Amino acid sequence: MKFLKRIIFFIIVNSLCAYSQGIDNLWMMGYESWAGFPYGGINIDFNSGTPIIYGVNRIQNFKATNANITDNSGNLLFSSNGVWIADATGDTMLNGSGLNPSNYTASNTPYGLYIAQGNVIIPAPGNSELYYLFHITIDETTLGGHYITHNLYCSTIDMSLNGGLGAVINKNAVILNGDIVPGKLTAVKHGNGIDWWLIGHLYNSYSYVKFLIDSAGIHGPYNIGAGVLRLDATGQCAFSADGNKMAYYDVITDLDIFDFDRCSGTLTNFIHIAIDDSAQSAGVAFSPSGRFLYVPSMHYLYQYDLQSSNIDSSRITVGIWDGFYSPQPPFATYFFLAQLAPDNKIYINCSNGTQAIHVINYPDSIGLACDLCQHCVQLPFYNAFTLPTPPNYHLGNLPGSICDTLLSVNNLTDLKFSFYPNPVTNKLQLHFEQDYCIDQIRISNILGEIFYTDQNSGSLKDNVTINTEHLSPGIYICNLSILERNISFKFIKE
Repeated sequence: MKFLKRIIFFIIVNSLCAYSQGIDNLWMMGYESWAGFPYGGINIDFNSGTPIIYGVNRIQNFKATNANITDNSGNLLFSSNGVWIADATGDTMLNGSGLNPSNYTASNTPYGLYIAQGNVIIPAPGNSELYYLFHITIDETTLGGHYITHNLYCSTIDMSLNGGLGAVINKNAVILNGDIVPGKLTAVKHGNGIDWWLIGHLYNSYSYVKFLIDSAGIHGPYNIGAGVLRLDATGQCAFSADGNKMAYYDVITDLDIFDFDRCSGTLTNFIHIAIDDSAQSAGVAFSPSGRFLYVPSMHYLYQYDLQSSNIDSSRITVGIWDGFYSPQPPFATYFFLAQLAPDNKIYINCSNGTQAIHVINYPDSIGLACDLCQHCVQLPFYNAFTLPTPPNYHLGNLPGSICDTLLSVNNLTDLKFSFYPNPVTNKLQLHFEQDYCIDQIRISNILGEIFYTDQNSGSLKDNVTINTEHLSPGIYICNLSILERNISFKFIKE
């Protein structure tokens, strides 16, 4: 086994404004880890309450495709660079090699994939030992020089296996067989605070695509939203910390901003903003409150006020590249990907191999008060394009919403309630231990589309039969309005 080893120095950066332990507190970066200085692995560790930056000797290299996850105490579970999965020791996880089969992957095997947001890790709802790694590669290069991804893959990791180091139990399972924009994969928690939405963008299309991840598995793909026509281009997709807004920016087709419904997974109130500069690298990140959107665009850093009545005209240029090279030309510290960190600051990497990254110290402050500090975060080794972009694992439910009470039968004991059979074929039976006045019964699918409504229940009942013959096979949500409460549960139609 090759264990991670700390190099003798570390760097302590500014004190945190806020801190909480969590599974995204370790950022793993760096590349060419075997070569020695000035190349090597880099960790930024937020677990102590102060971010500590140090070098590590590891065999897994990271380029732009970069994901890792820890346990709740900040101990590394596994990581992936798009080519293979490493366990906590740094060695290949059991059955963790051979991700993303393609010629492009084969040519980048020593280094990791160059696809920004090319993978994302989601804990499996309802099973603390299972994790999903969603990942893509490049499958085709067109005559016009465009890169196309034909498959979106999922690999499942069971951390209970191999003595707690984990093993891949299902690898390269195709969940989307169709053209998708390379990279810009991101995820956000469902409004129930348990399940997840995974979001990407279809290639040569106006449509985004989503998947629902819940305790029953992975559902989708479903086309959502209407933005602009997207091909392959450098950029980033991000959700606000509360999950209610999504932004997507690339250097060719510019910026989309949406409202996002965490219950139904729908995108609304589309705004497109043209950014007329000559950027070849780009990213997006929301401030902690979600009020401000930051758009790193190679030579410029823009701030948009999402509370403005005219978001487009609210743009403030809060940073212009200062001409700095790290450590010397041609390694320019241009702005690239951005990520809101556990310390409520936004870190921005560079589009070259550099020994520094940028930081926005007060991202919830308007204009220059946000305090962009260019190349202020010094790194022990070169870092080329690497910045982890994990989703918000700490996002909770939406109190008072219909999806706040997506409960199983075991959680409804206070009403002495049961439903059967599950899965159901033709008739769903609801049984109560006493009579209740049921004001409304509503059945919808996981997209929020309503297929059954009974608003004449009114009278006291202890048994209800619902005809489900007309429902297509799938997962449905039954919502009951009882005693001025909304009680919901899931069932499966065979």
